[in-house]
Amino acid sequence: MLLLALPLFLLSAVGGVIATVGVVAMALPGRPQPWQKHLARRVTSLTASMAVFFYSLGFAHVSWSEHEFGNGADSTPAPACRDGFEPAVREGLSHHESSYLPLRFDCIRENGTSYPSWPDLVWINWAALALALTTALLVIGAGYVTELRARNTTPQ
Repeated sequence: MLLLALPLFLLSAVGGVIATVGVVAMALPGRPQPWQKHLARRVTSLTASMAVFFYSLGFAHVSWSEHEFGNGADSTPAPACRDGFEPAVREGLSHHESSYLPLRFDCIRENGTSYPSWPDLVWINWAALALALTTALLVIGAGYVTELRARNTTPQ
């Protein structure tokens, strides 16, 4: 999974930079006409690439944490559950649970309580979801506008 996460992260970052340049270019003179249509497409590309970027960031973290678990000496319990935490927090650590949808890597104690290995996965999940929904709304809106224009230009 880690081999999938890193290229996805890099490709989405490059796509985000290219989409940002495209959106900024719409503010410059000489932009293509009708500029609103082109701007909507470029913003859609930007939100889609940023959704993939945020998701792949969390995906890489979960993949890396899974990779470190059980891989060599001193890898159990998962280093993501031990490193950077106070001894009182990781006391009684027994195992972990991970998920790729939604992104999470939770550390489970013997008494059944848990704590996240990386609390930032919460906002990464929400950011990726919000950007994906924004992309979907932009695509649906563009389709609606196209349909509305087609109906208004149809001879009666």
